[in-house]
Amino acid sequence: MFKNSLSRCFRGFKFYRSYSNYDGPSFQLTGKRKKVLEAGSKYVIAGGVGYAIADTLEHNRNDRNLGKSVLPLDDVRPPQYCEPKKLSRVIDQIKAVVGNNPENFTQSKAELDSHSDTFFSTHHASPEERPAIVIFPKSTEEVSQIVSICHDNRVPVVPFSGGTSLEGHFLPTRRSGTVVLDLSKYMNKVLKLNKTDLDVEVEAGVPWEDLNEMLGDAGLLFGCDPGPGAQIGGCVANSCSGTNAYRYGTMKENVVNLTVVLPDGTVIKTRKRPRKSSAGYNLNGLFTGNEGTLGIVIRATVKCHVKPKFQTVAVVPFKTIGDAAACSSSFTQQGIHLDAIELLDDNMMKVINSQAATFRNDWKEQPTLFLKIGGRNETIVQELINEVGNIAKAHNSTGFEFAKDDDEKLLLWEARKYALWSVIEAGKSMKGQNANVWTTDVALPISNFARVIMETKKEMNSSPLINATVGHAGDGNFHAFLIYKDDNERKICEDIVANMVRRAIDADGTCTGEHGVGIGKRQYILEELGQEPIDLMRKIKLAIDPHRIMNPDKIFKIDPRDNNDSHH
Repeated sequence: MFKNSLSRCFRGFKFYRSYSNYDGPSFQLTGKRKKVLEAGSKYVIAGGVGYAIADTLEHNRNDRNLGKSVLPLDDVRPPQYCEPKKLSRVIDQIKAVVGNNPENFTQSKAELDSHSDTFFSTHHASPEERPAIVIFPKSTEEVSQIVSICHDNRVPVVPFSGGTSLEGHFLPTRRSGTVVLDLSKYMNKVLKLNKTDLDVEVEAGVPWEDLNEMLGDAGLLFGCDPGPGAQIGGCVANSCSGTNAYRYGTMKENVVNLTVVLPDGTVIKTRKRPRKSSAGYNLNGLFTGNEGTLGIVIRATVKCHVKPKFQTVAVVPFKTIGDAAACSSSFTQQGIHLDAIELLDDNMMKVINSQAATFRNDWKEQPTLFLKIGGRNETIVQELINEVGNIAKAHNSTGFEFAKDDDEKLLLWEARKYALWSVIEAGKSMKGQNANVWTTDVALPISNFARVIMETKKEMNSSPLINATVGHAGDGNFHAFLIYKDDNERKICEDIVANMVRRAIDADGTCTGEHGVGIGKRQYILEELGQEPIDLMRKIKLAIDPHRIMNPDKIFKIDPRDNNDSHH
């Protein structure tokens, strides 16, 4: 409009160069042409002023961002993603990378659905939130090429492996413009066991149970034991832990090195295989727990641990959950080195009995500690048992039983590992097949563990919801399982979870010990850490992923127009 107005103003006029000694006739306008020029001048001035203001604002915005160590959301422009009319051509390019072989990609409704949501996730995708395609790459090179294409064309990418995460981690918020890269189908090999060095090199799609089974034949184990079905890529991305974390550490402590495809397709290896290193930034720490927002973990070298030569499982019930929690804290404070300390409340023990989850169904329906007690010989194990028994008695234990053989040990621990699924089955049998589960976790300093878990359990028991509590009591991490059947009950869930999380934060804890943030806990991590640490994370995110294509909208907001807090 501005250009056209300017042209109309000066159409039909002749202009001469003006020099100081020019004494020809002066240039004058009259009538219609004078009015046209005056009108055009207004457009010129208004357009120039508007452009100058906009340019200054943008320049100032860029200057502010360049000059800051952090990046507030208000200083971020909305991301620009691939236009729908162009997306089909990009998809064709991606298909070509995997040989145009239908075995290597899918656009079937069932697969798009299963790569968008699960029934056990706390936050669910809307019907419109589905990816355009799911790709099954076979190599690091293919992943790199695909991500490079997506980067060049601004196509969002969601990495996927086991699909067992719980807080909406792989929810495709950018809808049909999204590409999912599923590493589980082909990139699932154990590459090399370095037994002398106690580490093993694996691809991202290796299930942790399969890895543990393979290591078991060599007298070793993988230190983390998250939920059934989890795979190594997701274990790294969500910084998993599990029942063994008390003894062997979380995923952060078990990563030796990572091979990662960055958002522009660049492939990096974080370091070699030393047991420790002070060389440069801790890139393992940066990518462990990044939830797929900074890159795609393709391979990992992880630590192995020597299995205890002798181990038993003890079941110790208590009068109250406060007694059980305080007892678990005492083990840690007194330096008792157990292999695992798991807490199951009275409701969970009722579910174990009703669902026949173990070899018997007459366990005391009281808050109970499940303990793994191990050592190099039977004498060490027996001494530990005696110490544990004395501490338990001092905290009002009402029993102390052991697994009689390896089969009983396995069944007892599986009852704990499959607690979530047992609660879901119990909920469906009591509330109907449409019943849903909300499971969440928090972690606390050991000194505050008993108080917070008691207060949370009191609130849950005063609600109309089926509920149970389990915890990795040795490291102050507990989970709440809540069953709801309709929107009214879901609202009760939301309130209980909000109170539970804020109770943990107020007690110097964290909004999540091992589930991660995803979509579900973005507000809580902001409350926990404050604005500046989140702004620093956003600065790192946009430095590595300037187009914001990697698993958009998880952990914190990257778009000022984001309204993803409303997912149900």
